[in-house]
Amino acid sequence: MSELLPDIRDDILEVLIDEETLQNKVAELAAQITRDYAGQDLLLVGALKGAAVFMVDLSLQIPLPLSMDFMAISSYGASTKSSGVVRILKDLDASIEERNVLIVEDIVDSGLTLSYLAEHLRARGPASLKICALLNKPSRRSSNVQVDYLGFDIPDKFVVGYGLDFAEKYRNLPFIGVLKPELYR
Repeated sequence: MSELLPDIRDDILEVLIDEETLQNKVAELAAQITRDYAGQDLLLVGALKGAAVFMVDLSLQIPLPLSMDFMAISSYGASTKSSGVVRILKDLDASIEERNVLIVEDIVDSGLTLSYLAEHLRARGPASLKICALLNKPSRRSSNVQVDYLGFDIPDKFVVGYGLDFAEKYRNLPFIGVLKPELYR
């Protein structure tokens, strides 16, 4: 019966970053974070839902005492472009005061959402606050945001996979792919 169902991989125009390259970069970022936070506790704050896959993989390779929490923030809705209005849909479960916080984000596009999130969390008095992002679209930047740990700069293409979605689909692809334009236009 499953042979009758289409494979979601058929919706991908091109694989931008393959699974092996992704996993190598996650290991590299985790090693750098481990060195930078050696001897310290760390709180990873993931931006739901897109960063969940990346954050879990990253956390598995950081051999430090760490905690994880999630926030849900939206500036997209069901669109492929940011609306410019940032909303917190789910806040953190615990205080971050005097804690080392690392925001883990899937993609930095305009930078608006991440800039808002970073300022919002800085106001809560963490001991330190840094940002780790898997993907960066520098050509789309409209808000200045400093990313301390960066995986890949990518072109201005609509990407899915490894946590990134379109209409809540494609998050389960093990690679970063460019979605066929006819599927979202």
